[in-house]
Amino acid sequence: MIKIDYTKWEQNPQILRKYALTALHQRTRERFMSLYEITQGKSASKVALDIGRRPHTVLDWAHAYNAHGPDILIYKRSGGHRPLFHLKPVTTWL
Repeated sequence: MIKIDYTKWEQNPQILRKYALTALHQRTRERFMSLYEITQGKSASKVALDIGRRPHTVLDWAHAYNAHGPDILIYKRSGGHRPLFHLKPVTTWL
């Protein structure tokens, strides 16, 4: 079972949940909520099943967070057509 190393980034599960509820982009919210659920005892496989993602994807998010911190999970547009409505992305967390 994977462990989310939130203390390394001076965070706690409630901060992960707050990010999940307040992030501007749906993908960012999904990533932080997945990590929060893992901190609450769910396995990455169960979280992946619940949200319709592959377990490997959820594990990648957890490993990226543990290695690089919360900013790595913020969605960044990487190509394709620009959305009809564009919100300014959050680049740092308080």
